[in-house]
Amino acid sequence: MATITVGGAQVHYEKTGTGPALVLVHGTGSAGAAVNWGRTKPRFTAHRTVITPDLSGTENTLDDGAPLTAEGLAAQVIAVIEDVADGPVDLLGFSMGSTVTATVAALRPDLVRRLILVAGWAHTDSDEYLTSLFTLWQNLGTSDPASFGRAVAMTGFSRGFLNTIGREQFEALIPNMPPTKGTLRHIAYDLQVDIRHLLPRIQAPTLVLGGSQDITVPVEHSRALHAAIPHSSYAELDAGHVMFFEQEDAFVKLVTDFIETHATPTA
Repeated sequence: MATITVGGAQVHYEKTGTGPALVLVHGTGSAGAAVNWGRTKPRFTAHRTVITPDLSGTENTLDDGAPLTAEGLAAQVIAVIEDVADGPVDLLGFSMGSTVTATVAALRPDLVRRLILVAGWAHTDSDEYLTSLFTLWQNLGTSDPASFGRAVAMTGFSRGFLNTIGREQFEALIPNMPPTKGTLRHIAYDLQVDIRHLLPRIQAPTLVLGGSQDITVPVEHSRALHAAIPHSSYAELDAGHVMFFEQEDAFVKLVTDFIETHATPTA
């Protein structure tokens, strides 16, 4: 593990595996990369050097606590790429991380060979569902932490997946995203993010992945990203928001096919 100074932040990242660089950027939550990528990362490390940064708001990265912006978080990813990789990387962002990685690709096209956006969205302010959901998370996070964890776990996965894993395993999911100050900073970012003006600037071949049963960020947002990014490819998995848990094999295959062969995927 390593850290790099970016502005006022000490950004933590880990690097494992061998081969061309693949950077995985986590979504909302102070646990950061460890929770998002702990299970999936080993599926890539046999043939890829996998780099997993922890953005501001996570437990492993210290900063001044200022409000988060897409450009500020993108600067952290850019610094990690420049610190670790010799040339452009394949860059994957999940949920909140998709807004950050899209910003990286738009601002620094020289650093991004291929871009994968998973369960992402471009803006929140005109979507009453997203605004209400993130506001609910804020309110529960400050008033009822136990209900916050339950609500996040409940909306993070499809109903069929939750029924398949059963009560005990569902209860084990609840502590994965505690409503820390860092998590609440991420949610404040989620409420105000708007990267629509950057999407037409993305030059890298891009794969957008949506979850047809996503009730955190409904799949229409992934479809809109695909429509807004020039020459992008699109695929959907029959899964909820955390699709790489629900459909791990299918997720890994889509990503691997895209970054290794750049073949156009099919849903």
